[in-house]
Amino acid sequence: MTSIESSPAHPLAEACRALMSGFPTGVAVVSSLDPQAQPCGLTCSSLISVTLSPPTLLVSVHLRSSTLAAAQRLGGFAVNLLPARARWVAELFASGRADRFRLVSWRPRGNLGLPWLAEDCRGWAECALSEVFVVGDHALMVGRVIDAQSTSEAPLLYGFREFAAWSPCAATD
Repeated sequence: MTSIESSPAHPLAEACRALMSGFPTGVAVVSSLDPQAQPCGLTCSSLISVTLSPPTLLVSVHLRSSTLAAAQRLGGFAVNLLPARARWVAELFASGRADRFRLVSWRPRGNLGLPWLAEDCRGWAECALSEVFVVGDHALMVGRVIDAQSTSEAPLLYGFREFAAWSPCAATD
């Protein structure tokens, strides 16, 4: 049952959207493999580190997502953290285009051969899916990190409904 407070057009939902848009976050492409071993993925800014003991990540994806279905079937997913220069990749994977993986350079990586955006990735994690929690119209995928790598390249951020590059604050006295 859907409550009026959870309706996207409801003022409380809009107030929450405005609140969270002012909380910039990094941008990632979450990827997996479908039953035909074809890559699938989506742009995600709802990613958190849950714990370091054991290393665990959580991503939030829509229940209708083919990436969610693929990750559940395969038992794993990858997180490709995007660098600031890869805004176009974030937009591509948010577009829903069927040919997304034909337009980017990617390679299979890790134990499951998950899609790695090798040329447009500042960090990568392979996650074994450990739990899925349904909350409203989204699923929270909890994954135990089994491999991770990152670079020092500046990350792509998303906030105030816009993409931005990381810019450290100047030191103040």
